[in-house]
Amino acid sequence: MCASPVTSRIRVKKRPCYILLLNVLIPLFFLTCLCLQCTQIAKPGSEAHIRRITSQITDEYLMNADLFPENWVTYGGNYAEDRYSILTQINKDNVNQLQLKWALNLGTKRGIEATPLVADGIMFLTSTWSKVHAIDTRTGTLIWTFDPEVPKYYGEKLCCDVVNRGLALYKGRVYFGTLDGRLIALDAATGKKQWEVITVDQSKYYSITGAPRIVKGQVIIGNGGAEFGVRGYITAYDAMTGEQRWRFYTVPGDPLQPFESDALKMAAKTWSGEWWKYGGGGTAWDALVFDPDLNMLYVGTGNGSPWNRLYRSDGKGDNLFLSSILAINPDDGTLIWHYQTTPGDHWDYTATQPIILADIELNGEMRHVLMQAPKNGFFYVLDRTNGTFISGEKYTYINWAEAIDKTTGRPIEMPFSRYKKENAVISPGPNGGHNWHPMAYNHKTKLVYIPVQLNAFTYGNTKDWKPVKKGSNLGSIPLNDLPTRLDETAPDNMNEGVLLAWDPIKQTSVWEINHRAFSVNSGVMTTAGDLVFQGTADGKFRAYDAHNGTVLWEYNLTTGVVAPPVTYLVDGKQFISIAVGWGGGIPSLWQKATSQINPGTVFTFELGTDSSRTYGGFEKFKPLELISIDITATQNELDMGGELYERYCLICHGEVGMTGGSIPNLAYSNETTFNMIKDIVLGGIYLDKGMPNLSDRLREAELELIKKYILNTAKELSMDLIKSSE
Repeated sequence: MCASPVTSRIRVKKRPCYILLLNVLIPLFFLTCLCLQCTQIAKPGSEAHIRRITSQITDEYLMNADLFPENWVTYGGNYAEDRYSILTQINKDNVNQLQLKWALNLGTKRGIEATPLVADGIMFLTSTWSKVHAIDTRTGTLIWTFDPEVPKYYGEKLCCDVVNRGLALYKGRVYFGTLDGRLIALDAATGKKQWEVITVDQSKYYSITGAPRIVKGQVIIGNGGAEFGVRGYITAYDAMTGEQRWRFYTVPGDPLQPFESDALKMAAKTWSGEWWKYGGGGTAWDALVFDPDLNMLYVGTGNGSPWNRLYRSDGKGDNLFLSSILAINPDDGTLIWHYQTTPGDHWDYTATQPIILADIELNGEMRHVLMQAPKNGFFYVLDRTNGTFISGEKYTYINWAEAIDKTTGRPIEMPFSRYKKENAVISPGPNGGHNWHPMAYNHKTKLVYIPVQLNAFTYGNTKDWKPVKKGSNLGSIPLNDLPTRLDETAPDNMNEGVLLAWDPIKQTSVWEINHRAFSVNSGVMTTAGDLVFQGTADGKFRAYDAHNGTVLWEYNLTTGVVAPPVTYLVDGKQFISIAVGWGGGIPSLWQKATSQINPGTVFTFELGTDSSRTYGGFEKFKPLELISIDITATQNELDMGGELYERYCLICHGEVGMTGGSIPNLAYSNETTFNMIKDIVLGGIYLDKGMPNLSDRLREAELELIKKYILNTAKELSMDLIKSSE
């Protein structure tokens, strides 16, 4: 920043006029040069400009982020993570004048989940394979990209796409986690690496997809991988040096070894069997929220590993701290209090979903609360000072529990929900009533806006279950001969999304918008301009009236959206930005609600006079057709091929014949691809695309069975289409 000139009173002797003139001109010359230099330094998008504006992001700045609404410098917009902007330049009266300012193609077709961060018009964004981009929002041009070069075989170590949800800014640096478990600090001005630490055992199926948070000079990061047999924890690193400050494990380890803390010694009493051999789970892969006034870090923890408590813990115990909200002292990593949303998790009901901090009036008393809508389908309001349960009600359709006991704060489970003697169709399924997609709290309407998901899943015990070294260890897939209990009370459309406006005080719905195209839609943002913004699976980006849900503006992005939008000011003008890239979860990997999936793109909007423009920068693809290759196969071969497909292919490619999401459905492959299938699956020639080499666990004869199963299923689907058209 240019310093103000300093003047002083100087006694001057009487000199000739030309000398006096030189005494004036020379300082003016140097002052002019200095100002020109300052102008050059301050040029938006220059290294000096970026370094200056990002160096201002200190602990004090982050604690007062609401005072700087022109920027969006932390994941949830502020430490409360309420995703509420006080900007009103764009409001419900003029939002219909929004028009596209620019669109930047990021050159990827995998999922983009990131929340962009913006400081004085400079945007920082993560995309697929943990890449980081710096963008000048004034022009929509790319400043720099950093590729951490994650090994592509890590694609099979992930449950839910090669995604990353965001980063952190602090004192001139950008911090982010990588899919292979590294935490990296970059120079925000140049994109050059400052330091890197490995936060996980890379020989195991750990991953990082969540955004780090800055807390008191520390970078806090968790990890994922509970489906694959790991033990969860969060770690604090010195933001300047990368040195580890502390680590908190979310589940106990081997009881024959010393416990890392008294909290884990207590938690071990709620476990049985030999859980530590299967990892235990409890990974903290998303929610990390800091209250600087109370000096508490709130952490949402994940599901058990394996899902099925029968195999994980002999069917016994609450299994702390799975599916819990933890309050941790950020100075030393010690536990202050805990609340478990789903005791003895049996369904992948994580509590890693976004947490919002707010002060609300309840029964005439102002309470410091935290709010969460975790996967299990209940909306929780807790006293964040001590973890006391205040209220909890169903925010979506669920059948696994009747209600929350208002005295104990524990769910009242239905008799069939543990699927002990029969398989059962249970809602919500493992995708949850609400997943990672951010919700938002509007301080004017006092409503929380939640991207809700309607879904169900057939749970059951896997006969003769054994943990596998590579791949998921769920133990809840009904590979048995038991009857299945159907759900006769479920809504007609169990693949539907809802934008829900929820009153956290009355614990009731105020209004809702149904997205019938798909259950998964984008995260949300709300503003003091009485607006709520959300993208949808069928490619629409909409602004809603925050009071009643009326659609006030819509723009067709042409590709399904999962990431949340942000808003900020550039040179006094309000912008709205959203990163678009379909993927990021099991439904999105398998299916889509648009005609095609276009490259990941950042779209930015401003007020203007022409709101009808659409982005036409994507080529049109030829419609996919089912593969048709004659095969000869016995029913036994097809059955065996189906089992192998389910074991090795289903988690990425989905059921044969689905529409295909961010990963192609194999029923729509071409003949050339099938002729190369051995090289692809057993030779690893598509490893650079994220397709693993399965030669270490799959034999050539087994691959042939899978091939026959896919081709036969595609043939049957083609015949069904012909019959339905007659």
